[in-house]
This record gives sequence, structure tokens and C-alpha cells, in this order.
Amino acid sequence: MTELMRAAVVYGPGDVRVESVPVPAVKDGEVLVKVTAAGICTTDLKILRGEGNLRHRPGILGHEVAGEVAAAGRSASGYEAGQRVAVYPIAVCGECFYCRRGRHNLCEKEYGLGHGIDGGFAQYVRIPEEIVRLGGLVPLPAGLSDELAALAEPLSCCLAAARAAHTSPGDTVLVVGAGPMGLMHLLVCRWRGAVVAVVDPNGRRLAKAEELGAAACFDPGRCDVIGEVRRLTGGRGADQVISAVGDPEVAAGYFGALRPGGFFNVFGGPPAGRPVKVDLRWLHYSEAVLTGTFASTPDDFRLAVGLIAGGCIDAGALVTHRFGLDDFLEAVRLARDGTMLKGVILMDG
Repeated sequence: MTELMRAAVVYGPGDVRVESVPVPAVKDGEVLVKVTAAGICTTDLKILRGEGNLRHRPGILGHEVAGEVAAAGRSASGYEAGQRVAVYPIAVCGECFYCRRGRHNLCEKEYGLGHGIDGGFAQYVRIPEEIVRLGGLVPLPAGLSDELAALAEPLSCCLAAARAAHTSPGDTVLVVGAGPMGLMHLLVCRWRGAVVAVVDPNGRRLAKAEELGAAACFDPGRCDVIGEVRRLTGGRGADQVISAVGDPEVAAGYFGALRPGGFFNVFGGPPAGRPVKVDLRWLHYSEAVLTGTFASTPDDFRLAVGLIAGGCIDAGALVTHRFGLDDFLEAVRLARDGTMLKGVILMDG
């Protein structure tokens, strides 16, 4: 008799159903994780809108995952039933051009450039051998809750962005967007010793940014943000601008806030087919670096787990809502209408 589990299954844009499906079978080298907590990401919402990629349909969303080992394949040594872990969700080969250079998130094999797990919004998730082999299941210390451990994945993405932008003590960073990822960038950049300003039209989210230590908060409808950033930096401009919004026109509107020689990081994934113009004369003479970051590496992920466990970054301050799996549709509704900042699905909730 096939063992069943509950899962949030996506059939198409706007069509997600919480239903019973078979528990994944584990092959040699793989690990089955009993999910205890899974964070809701903006990427999940994009996929539900039909704007992102899902490996197959019907399929299960969710890539911010913590849980405990339920079973392990024969060659997946070192994992015991009941062991608590956080899951790095990207399956990579570890051998291609990019993996050899530590840029695992750009793995050129067919399972790269995307999440390699079938989805964390389920009672169980199968972890493929490619993730297990590279240490993508990170054991959790006793004092770290599953809810906080599930935040390691989004935190690791922000750590990757700060690393790529060379954020250093004393730098001034402008974060565009005070959603959950923008606020996580604020936490990461402050941890790295930077002075952080945040821009967002939502007053409640700006208030949260101020609560989390932003040096300045700007409403673009009420002030000249670029002028304010220049005043904040003695006329120079921000050392880094991190765009955590998905609207390319909004992101491009803040090129002028960057100082010569600074880094502009496109972090929020823009939709396809909406290019923006870049003044190459500005890029040339300012020697600005226009870059982007996608996901993270296993090293970023392990660092994220350690920072949360050590209390260095209070990622839990972003969580505003908690749900049981059967309340997943309500969670999606609250995320879409902006009521929820960061939500977590707790499987025993």
C-alpha cells in the first residue's frame, strides 16, 4: 500500500491545491526529509502567477526548508533518522566549469539554474544525491528552531549578494524595496558593518526597516531619493545599490544613486521581455559595476545557518505569520495582498 502525505500541489498559474500525494521514494544516495518548517518566498508567488519556472507540473513548491531525516539511501552515509537539518535546495554537479570555481548556483548541468528539490510545502521531501553529496543537508544545533533554520536559504541569497557587491564596514548601501528580501539585505549589510538606507513607498515596511536599524528610510513619493542619498554620503553617492524589487524600471531609476566605482546589484528577479536602457557613457566614465546575483552557494548557505544559530543576524524578526499546511491558500492570499511580510508553514501547525 502506497504511503500518502499532504502537499501543496501546483497544477498551473493560480491553481494550487492542498491534497494527498505519494511520499517520495528514496534512491541510493538520496535522503528523505520530514519537513517541519518551510518559508514562503516571492519566487513561489511568481510561479503561482505563471512568471517563474517549476520543474514539472503538477509539482510542489517550497525551497526554504528545515526538517528531520526520515530515511537515507545506502550510500548517503552520516545521516540518521531524526537528525534535524536545513536544506540547501539547489542540485549541482560539483564538477562543471562553474562549480569548480565555487559558483555552484550557475551549474551548467541540466539540473542547475533552479531548485533541485520537489518542494518543501509537503510533509516529506526527497533530497537528490547531488545536494547530499555536496553537504547541502546542514545539521542544526540544539538551540536553533526549525522555523529559524528555514530562513537560512533566503539569508544565504542576501549573503551572496553582499559578497558579490564587496559590501564592507563603513560603506553606504541603498536597498531598493523593503519587502522580506529587502529587509534581509538590510540585516546582512548591517552585519557586514555598512550604513544602510532603504527606499519603499509602503510606510509600514519603512517603519519595519527603521526598527531593524536602517540609517535612513525614503518614500519615493515624498522626496528626491537620489538627492537624499547624495546628501547622506556627502555628495558622493552610495557605495552599493541593491535592487530587491522585480520591476526593472523601478530598479533602473536608482542608477543615479550610485557613486563612481560602486556596485549596482540586480537582486530581485525581473520578468522576461522588459529590458531597460543603460547609459553606457555613464557606465564607462563612472566605472560603475552593474551586476546581478541569483540564489547562493553551499558555502553561503552554511554561513547563513551559522549566523542565525549564533544570533548574529535576527532573521526571525521578519516573520509575521505562521500557518499549517492546510492553510496554505490563505497564506498565499495574505502574501499577495501585502498583509504578510514573511510567512512560514509549520507542519505541526
